[in-house]
Amino acid sequence: MRISTSQYYETTAANYSRGYNNALQTSAEASSLVKVNTAADDPVGAARLIQLGQQSAALTQYTSNISTLKSSYSQSETALTAIQDAMQSARETALSANNGTNTDADRKAFAQQLTQIQQTILGLMNSQDSSGNYIFGGSKTSAPPYTANSDGTYSYNGDQSQLNMAIGDNHSVASNITGWEAFQQSINTARTQVAMTAPAVDDGRVTLSNGQISDSATYDAKFSGGQPYTISFVSGTQLKITDASGTDVTAEASQNGAISNSNGANQTVTFRGVDLGLNINLQSGDVPNTVLPGHTFTLATQPDTFNTSRSAGNPSTAVVTSATTTNQAVYNSTFPAGGAILKFTSATAYDLYAAPISASSRPVSSGTLAGSTATAAGVSLTFGSAPAAGDQFVVQSNNHQTQNILDTMSLMISALNTPVDGSAVAQQKLQATMNAGVSNVTSAMNQAGSALTSIGTRGQALDDQSTTNQSLVLANSTSQSAIRDADPAEVMTRLTLQQTMLQAAQLAFSKINQLGLFNKI
Repeated sequence: MRISTSQYYETTAANYSRGYNNALQTSAEASSLVKVNTAADDPVGAARLIQLGQQSAALTQYTSNISTLKSSYSQSETALTAIQDAMQSARETALSANNGTNTDADRKAFAQQLTQIQQTILGLMNSQDSSGNYIFGGSKTSAPPYTANSDGTYSYNGDQSQLNMAIGDNHSVASNITGWEAFQQSINTARTQVAMTAPAVDDGRVTLSNGQISDSATYDAKFSGGQPYTISFVSGTQLKITDASGTDVTAEASQNGAISNSNGANQTVTFRGVDLGLNINLQSGDVPNTVLPGHTFTLATQPDTFNTSRSAGNPSTAVVTSATTTNQAVYNSTFPAGGAILKFTSATAYDLYAAPISASSRPVSSGTLAGSTATAAGVSLTFGSAPAAGDQFVVQSNNHQTQNILDTMSLMISALNTPVDGSAVAQQKLQATMNAGVSNVTSAMNQAGSALTSIGTRGQALDDQSTTNQSLVLANSTSQSAIRDADPAEVMTRLTLQQTMLQAAQLAFSKINQLGLFNKI
């Protein structure tokens, strides 16, 4: 077989060019110690590097999120700790104020102290982060979560939304503590009420407190089914309790309803999880078996109350002056649990919607104004002046199952500012109110403590995930290095071989080139 000179030159040139390019590429690899610069260098390795790069970016973001979360938790923890300290101060102040030796002037001074503590707590509950966002408002970070109402109560304007951030693959944690979980879920231990039904004019001989829930399990299981209860004093040493159907349930009361009249102050009657404070105030010459029978009281859970507000853009200046439940059955079945919005479609016609209103919202109740009163979903709302078409009013129910610390303190402050000197009955009622307030402050402290525990649990989750992420970062870096980085010894050996082969090719070409026919002429 003969090989033409041109074919030989082309083949040799192509081989030499290929060898030269290989040596040049290996030289670059030896210089950078990177063996995969383009997908052409290693298609499979390049694809794997893209995956590892995406994982690395995600791990970097997780690290940033963990840092952000730790900062957020630190701010929430600081605020909650300060709130708990203020609550403890309020509790100690309330206990001091409840001392029977204090005068009205003393109690007013204590009320001023509680007012100052209340404002401190309010400020802390409306804490903002370094960006000006309110930390306890849920997703509503641009407005204070707590504001005062005209009736002295305080409303939570935030929501229950938890803002989640990813800290690992398929692992997210909430970045915030809402006011709802930290303050609004404090159990209200004073959510029952007592009313005297006989005699028609209170003679002061028997005072019975509204009661405090001492056993939530028993209360939840038994109390509501039998209310309202009637408590009757049948003798100087015995009371009787009947439920709504008239059944005698006295056996479920402490000591089977037996009471003392010889030492009648500060007695406790426990019934279906509720502790009732009882005081017998006999007057000179009273015969217990004569003056105590005939005193009767009703005992029941506090009825729902309502907080109302008008929308800022209302055409009229009308406001709701009162809101009461007028049909309990309809209220229980139709009133929106999350609050309602009453919207006037004309000067007299209105619809009630579940809050918030959306394009797909349908009214749960409709009606026409009767005088100055609108009745919807079992609730009657009275207006101080005539509404107009387009007016909207927010109606939020309060079932008294829970009570925030601000409302608890308002009740104690009001009680301490009410004169009671010279009236044993008034002092006993004050003492009952303050005892209930102290119990609710303790409940609020426990709730804030639960929020702190939640922060601690989340912080531990951050630490655990951070450790996992660091291991993943190390493994990712090792995997990328194994695919991308060159072995210095191997690449130098390969470069030396390629350079030697290139030199040999050059030498062989020059030698064979001398064997041409023209060299023999």
